[in-house]
Amino acid sequence: MKPVTSLVALRPATSFLNSSLRASTIARSYATQNTQGPTPLGPKRRGVTPFNDDGYVPWSELSAPEKAARATQQSFNFGLVLIGLVLTGGVGYFLWTDVFSPNSKTVQFNRAIDKIKKDQRCLELFGEAKKIIAHGEETNNKWQRARPLASSEHVEGPRNHGVAQVHMVKRPGHHEYEYQYLFVEVKGHERVYLENSEANRSAGKKPFTMFGVKWN
Repeated sequence: MKPVTSLVALRPATSFLNSSLRASTIARSYATQNTQGPTPLGPKRRGVTPFNDDGYVPWSELSAPEKAARATQQSFNFGLVLIGLVLTGGVGYFLWTDVFSPNSKTVQFNRAIDKIKKDQRCLELFGEAKKIIAHGEETNNKWQRARPLASSEHVEGPRNHGVAQVHMVKRPGHHEYEYQYLFVEVKGHERVYLENSEANRSAGKKPFTMFGVKWN
């Protein structure tokens, strides 16, 4: 008679195998979770405003209000740069036209003072050329300040002090200024003309004679 395997005897073996499989699956799942680690949520970034935007957050991650804030900040910065360029250009233009240009007021007035220092009549009035100094006269008249290349200069030397008057004009089609007049006045002395365009033009004209009388 053949022996018959009892089902009761097989059940413990089957249960053991199932338990082993479940334990292996749980172990692998636990190991995988431990290897990957918990998913970091990270700190929430602060909202971007025109006052705290440093450009670190990419444009694609900004919301519509944040994009508007960044655009506002960049427009403001561009305006500041533009104002700085305009001011720099204005200062440079002023320095060139009033100081460094060959036709600037400063250069022309210095040339006028050089003429005074080289004129023998002025040296007799003021003394040694190296000790002659000149400085501009302050004025509150806006029309006098606005006149191009017209100035009153105080001239001082070891012997006397006086005033130098200079007026220059630039005629149409000419690139250089011409003297209308340049003279020096010292109290108690006659006026000394170094340049006088009116007198030069009058000297170049021939007087008109009629009935034996010369007319200027």
